[in-house]
Amino acid sequence: MDLITHFLVPYIILAAVGSKNKLAGAFGGISPDFDTISAALTGLLVPELFIFAHRGITHSFIFALITSTLFLYILSRKQVNKFISNIIRRDISVKFTKTTIAIAYFGALTHLFLDFLTTKGIPLFYPFSITRYAAEIYPAIHMVITILAAITLLVLYLKVNENYKKASMAIFMVVLISFGCIMAYEKSNALEARSLSLSGNYSHVSAYPTRDVFTWNIVESNAQNSSYRVSEYNTWLNQESNIKIYQNPLIENGSYSSFQNAVNIANNLPVVERFKFISYYALVDAKYSSGKWDIIYYDILNSWTEKSLTVSIPQNEE
Repeated sequence: MDLITHFLVPYIILAAVGSKNKLAGAFGGISPDFDTISAALTGLLVPELFIFAHRGITHSFIFALITSTLFLYILSRKQVNKFISNIIRRDISVKFTKTTIAIAYFGALTHLFLDFLTTKGIPLFYPFSITRYAAEIYPAIHMVITILAAITLLVLYLKVNENYKKASMAIFMVVLISFGCIMAYEKSNALEARSLSLSGNYSHVSAYPTRDVFTWNIVESNAQNSSYRVSEYNTWLNQESNIKIYQNPLIENGSYSSFQNAVNIANNLPVVERFKFISYYALVDAKYSSGKWDIIYYDILNSWTEKSLTVSIPQNEE
């Protein structure tokens, strides 16, 4: 979800229950996304720290508490608060108390929930598990929601009648929830339709959202995860398009045992771990030549942009 939506959702919920600490919740709601700063610094320069990528460490239950608390503490400092308030010409003062820490964490939890609903999801249980969890209902950014969120924030900023502010917040939440329900329904339709059309040895179907509420990326796989069929399915037209088949792994030259040794080494490389962390399906192509394996990792859902990673592993044939 976009940053404005993450700010608005806890703010609106807290306003609805009459809380005086709406801003603390709203600031907690945006705090996890300040991992974009660490992501920019570490993503390419220090691949070992891939967990600091966007939607990484700050998007877990434990570290969301730490992040929201630190963010609230910084914003509660008079110098910082005064500086920002002078720029935006609005009082954004917040207190740093046990109550506001809890409310800021509530805001951070709404952030985790919203990102859980979107593509690729978040590592909710890090550091105990690096697994990402996602409902895959919304795309990462939905332009209708983002535009409406910006309009709602503008209404809240302007000095207008309080009834207009309440109406804008209510409309925003109704649209946000409605879009979620519609996309969940359409995803169910897509999964049901493609499950009934499974053929060959494909036994599992997954659906991933696009910017079009009626168009879904469909991935069909076999039990061995060695063959994938990727397509786009339009639930409105009941029509499938852009069908592609992928084999995993696809090996050129060399023995399978030598390839397996090489890929075991490659899988422990930080750049590969990072690629797998940010990918849906990290499939492998491999080519043996001149005493080394060139192992190409690629994501079948990002392959439209030819996103891939190649690593070379020296390996003598047995």
